[in-house]
Amino acid sequence: MTSLILNPGKITLDELGLIHAGVCQLSLPESARVNIRAAHALVKAAADGDAPVYGVNTGFGKLANKRIDKDQLDTLQRNLIRSHSVGVGEPLAAPIMRLMMATKAASLARGYSGCREVVVDTILAVHNAGLVPCVPSQGSVGASGDLAPLSHMTLALMGEGDMLLDGKRVPALQALQAAGIAPLTLEAKEGLALINGTQTSTALALHGLLAFEPVLEAALVIGALTLDAARGSDGPFDPRIHAVRGQPGQIDVAQYYRELLKGSAIRASHAEGDDRVQDPYCLRCQPQVVGAALDQLRHAARVLLIEANAVTDNPLVFPEDGAMISGGNFHAEPVALAADGMALAIAEVGAIAERRIAMLIDSSVSRLPPFLTADAGLNSGFMIAHVTAAALASENKSLAHPASVDSLPTSANQEDHVSMATFAARRLQNMIHNTAHILGIELLAAAQGIEFLRPLTSSPILEEVHALLRQDIAAHHVDRYLAPDIAHATQLVQGGAVARLLKPLGGLPALWIPG
Repeated sequence: MTSLILNPGKITLDELGLIHAGVCQLSLPESARVNIRAAHALVKAAADGDAPVYGVNTGFGKLANKRIDKDQLDTLQRNLIRSHSVGVGEPLAAPIMRLMMATKAASLARGYSGCREVVVDTILAVHNAGLVPCVPSQGSVGASGDLAPLSHMTLALMGEGDMLLDGKRVPALQALQAAGIAPLTLEAKEGLALINGTQTSTALALHGLLAFEPVLEAALVIGALTLDAARGSDGPFDPRIHAVRGQPGQIDVAQYYRELLKGSAIRASHAEGDDRVQDPYCLRCQPQVVGAALDQLRHAARVLLIEANAVTDNPLVFPEDGAMISGGNFHAEPVALAADGMALAIAEVGAIAERRIAMLIDSSVSRLPPFLTADAGLNSGFMIAHVTAAALASENKSLAHPASVDSLPTSANQEDHVSMATFAARRLQNMIHNTAHILGIELLAAAQGIEFLRPLTSSPILEEVHALLRQDIAAHHVDRYLAPDIAHATQLVQGGAVARLLKPLGGLPALWIPG
């Protein structure tokens, strides 16, 4: 485990990756504690005073005009958490919960929320003990904060609800006691500060970004392998073409392909005298399509990095002038739009991969045996494997429909426009899973295409990926049970084994720009 100081407002994408992976213990710098104390002093003064202050001594949402007596302020916060813990569905995965807890702690530690130090310290203690609050995945519309999921998280901090302890679901109080952590007792405004905010939708979107990185890298490698199997031209990757357009993702992806194809004997064998004037779009437009997707993902990374460092609860406390101001930073529209852009990018990476599979099995285009089998007719080869890829690509089209364009008013029309960011981000995992399977099928097909070109060899790095696959999956000579092959190839894609082959190349652009 690595010790990581959580600098509120200055967390990097690399640090979020470490938190996501569960390899670090978190702590706060002393400067953050100074800010927390200053903001809490203002909230305490408001709680002790007579003026109505939203979230401190009033009801919530449509009930904001209801004044709460001083002796009931702690009960108000407890009731808020219990009444808002109404989520349904499967629990959020541990990596998502780690991000959710860390970003909530960092947001509160900026010193604009008014909670006590013990609130932040309890969140960090739960994280550092490896405890995972059981938080249902459904029930947030991405406005007024991710109310239901953050309430379930807070409920567990209070010793109610459930947690995962050593992989087993146990009562939260039991888990806290086993870790030596005192259950959190909420005071004025603290429950509202904990459940207002975009930390669930942001954690889900970050989870998608981090999970898709090895899949995107695998897409570059496998797309290059397919190009060589189809004896495609490397002319479309000439840097001059991409420089005159100027799209940064396109320029970077073309550089990846040039490096991946360097040294291919297959390419050299048809460099002269090839009678095909132009390759299909699925081959020659890879920089344009995948590069555009990369630009969308980079934009999403910037937005999510800002959001992970943001203060998104309400009302906010400004110690420098003593102001407490109600606003709407809990509205997750930036996350929703970023997640929708990610969904489109993920779908397009899968869509062009499906087209490359279709090209490979079509002998009139690929100039390889029909369906990549030497005895077509007796054998069906990759005919139906492509059908599976088509089904997954089509499913992604439906999942890619933007969630942010939908809004259902809630809380008796007080919250009359919502972002749907939580679903926008949550649905990314299904899309990534689908795209990884499409790429797994393409890897099998492209490797089979290379078999028909032997004894010619591809580039050194593409021969490495071919050999990686052949360690466990033999060449396809006659029809056999293909589902296990697809599962294994998909694991190579999703687990990062294919992506790791890019690392020795060096000098290539980083996928995500924010550090």
